[in-house]
Amino acid sequence: MRVAVIGAGAVGRALGRAWVKAGHDVVYGARTAGVKDMASFLAQTGGREAPGQAAALAADVVVLALPWGKAEPAVRGLGDLNGKVVIDCMNPLIMRDGALGLECGFETSGAERVAAWLPGARVVKTLNQAGAEVMGDTTMLSARPVMFLAGDDAAAKDTARALVAELGFEPLDAGPLSIARLLEPLAMVWINQAILRGEGRDWAFTLARRRP
Repeated sequence: MRVAVIGAGAVGRALGRAWVKAGHDVVYGARTAGVKDMASFLAQTGGREAPGQAAALAADVVVLALPWGKAEPAVRGLGDLNGKVVIDCMNPLIMRDGALGLECGFETSGAERVAAWLPGARVVKTLNQAGAEVMGDTTMLSARPVMFLAGDDAAAKDTARALVAELGFEPLDAGPLSIARLLEPLAMVWINQAILRGEGRDWAFTLARRRP
């Protein structure tokens, strides 16, 4: 599968590296130009670079892994992605009164804004509920972590589910895209524990089921 990863920060690199290992053709687009050590990163891990719009238009799946504050112009600049599967990994984070919070939530979501920026794209919200360290390597964990997905297109969710499973997560369908209004605040629970409560970044949510 040809996967365009839009963004080359910690999350984008972790996902891209893992999907290259899984056999996918990964192309990094958009904000990669001039990114520190990008050439050496590609040499070590595989993958290619291309202008953002070219990468997105040629891909089977477009993965958005951008800082929220710079997302809108970059996403709108990808062009007409009508019918494309778009995985939104972003959380709409902002600083408010000196504290990290969400720009939107409960009445709308970052994922729904992404869908408005990309009319006709088949947007799936997922891979926003854990840190880059875990996304790139779930084998460090004592139990299989879960990752919720939300989207309005069943086939697009199936595609996203397969990519999430290849990372080692148990993908769980959370419902329509509007459920991103819950998944983005769930990411804040992870951030609170990881950064503010001292839990660190090497953990993820898991589902403990009752034994038979």
